[in-house]
Amino acid sequence: MSPNSQDIASIIKRQIEEFGGDFSMVDIGTVVEAGDGVVTIHGLSSVKVNELLQFPNDIIGLALNLEEDSVGAVILGDYLSIKEGDEVRSTGRIVEVPVGDNMLGRVVDPLGRPMDGKGDVSTSESLPVEKIAAGVVERKSVDEPVQFGLKIVDAMVPVGRGQRELVIGDRTTGKTSLCVDALINQ
Repeated sequence: MSPNSQDIASIIKRQIEEFGGDFSMVDIGTVVEAGDGVVTIHGLSSVKVNELLQFPNDIIGLALNLEEDSVGAVILGDYLSIKEGDEVRSTGRIVEVPVGDNMLGRVVDPLGRPMDGKGDVSTSESLPVEKIAAGVVERKSVDEPVQFGLKIVDAMVPVGRGQRELVIGDRTTGKTSLCVDALINQ
């Protein structure tokens, strides 16, 4: 090697070592079909169910139907501005919402963003929207009675708070009025 080529090689090696660009893999797809708040996307190969998707104009979508060569998603926002050919990016985040006492009395959208004009909601904790329910053994037992307010029903059907009951009967037998009476009695 000539001295000139050694200088060039050392300069290139130094530039490679100093190069500190952050690389990130982004899964990108294209809208194939759009209509009524539902889109079909081609190209998102590693997207997960309930993952948030980023559409143009800061519109968020939710991946629901995963097929071999396409993804079906629901748009959580202004779906009228999304058209065929738009670029879609996966965010890698499964849909979650903020939780806590600061959420009480607030009006929020499906993603937990405030819609009531009272400013941002400051919570330190968030939970996934879809989550496996606790097992029967882990749950708190039903220990507080619920009274329907009708003596005959209360005597025959013991119901506890937190317990689900199915009211079965023919039409015009008073199922709705029985349930309304139970609500009023609480």
